[in-house]
This record gives sequence, structure tokens and C-alpha cells, in this order.
Amino acid sequence: MGGWALDVLLWGGFAIVLIAAFGRVDLPNILNLFANSENMRAYGRDFLNPDFSQWRLLVGQMWLTVQIALWGTFLAVFLAVPLSLMASRNMAPNWVVWPVRRIMDLLRSIPDLVIGTLFIVAVGLGPLAGVLAIALNTAGVLAKLFSEAVESIDKGPVDGVKATGAGRLHEIVWGVIPQVAPLWTSFALYRFESNSRAATVLGLIGAGGIGQALFENLQAFNYSTVSTIAIIIIVAVTLIDMLSQAMRKRLL
Repeated sequence: MGGWALDVLLWGGFAIVLIAAFGRVDLPNILNLFANSENMRAYGRDFLNPDFSQWRLLVGQMWLTVQIALWGTFLAVFLAVPLSLMASRNMAPNWVVWPVRRIMDLLRSIPDLVIGTLFIVAVGLGPLAGVLAIALNTAGVLAKLFSEAVESIDKGPVDGVKATGAGRLHEIVWGVIPQVAPLWTSFALYRFESNSRAATVLGLIGAGGIGQALFENLQAFNYSTVSTIAIIIIVAVTLIDMLSQAMRKRLL
């Protein structure tokens, strides 16, 4: 009976919040989507006629975006590994776990665009700001996921390494890492996929890549080129997804 009441409370609360938010998110005005039908037709006409005259340049910008995401994810993993170990309750004392988890919360809570803007002020316009923004935000996300994986490990291998008289570092290298490495790699690949899209958005603030070309063409109402950019992004993200799936199957 208690479990049923809790389910009703949770799902009933969810439904109440959803209904209360109906007006706040402006859903009653959804019919305006069809009000300016002529403008929508003009937009759709241009969007359905992509202009591939600059495809080499745009593919190059997309490749730069992928490289930004790749380096950002790599640096994030480099930061997330020690953070995750320090944030795992079965690896570190509470006086270490609590502040490290708050640092992780801070890194996750600040949007990429805000961090990217700060780095643009620091290092100037260009891909480096995008790399650093993705690295910090992703480090907070991966550190949380990595720490949860560490907290769920089997303690048997760790105790076995400890029984040999090995130090703490050896326990981590031989008892912890082998158990979590496949899962860590899978998490990192998932984040690389999402970072490929995030790097596109960061281009809107001058952090390099195809997002910058997208922003410029949107401002110029050049929807034929915008359509081409969208196609290139979709193809790139699809290829990255297929590659990461193949890599995960090899690991898990």
C-alpha cells in the first residue's frame, strides 16, 4: 500500500507540474506556428533547395568541429579520472568526497556557452575556447558517471591486490581500472557524440567550427546554405554514432 501511494504521489505530482507549466511555456500559442504560412513556405522552399557550391569549405568546418569535440572530450577524460576516484565513497574519505563532488556539480551546472564566452575573453576567438569549454563541462559529467561506476565495483579484486601488500595506487591500477575501463570508455564515447553537437553550438559565439558558418548564414537569411550545413551536421553525427557503436560493441 505504501509503495502504491508513493507512485501516485510521484506521478500525480509530475502530472500537476506538467499541467501547471502548460501556460508558462506558451503552449497555447502553438497555433501561431501556422499563422505566417507564407513566410514558412518561403523558408521551406529555400531550405529544401540546399546550395552545395561551398561544400568543401563547409565539410572542412565540420571536420574542425569534430576535432574540437574530440580534444575537448579527451581533456575531459583526463580530468574526470582523478576527480571520479576522489569522489567515490569506496575510494576516498568523506572529507575529500564532499568538496570534489561540489566541484563536479559546478562544472556540470555552468552551460557550455557561458564557459565558452569566458574562455573567448581569456584566449580570444577560435577553436581553443571551444575545446576548453567542452573539456570543463564534460569533465563534470564524466566524473560523476565514472565515480558511480567505481562505487559499484566488486571489492574482491581490490582486496586481492591489497592482500599482496600493494599500495593504494596499485589497488586502483590493478583492482579498479580493469573493472571500470569498458564502462568508462562507453561513457566517454557517448559524450563525444553529444560534444560533436555542442561544439556546433559553441561556434555561434565565435569558438570556431561549422557553428560559426551556420550563425553567419542564418543572419544573412541564406537558408539554402543553412540547409546544406544541416545536412553535413546530420551526416557527420550519424557517422560518429555508427563509429562509436562499433567501438562499444568491441569493448562491452
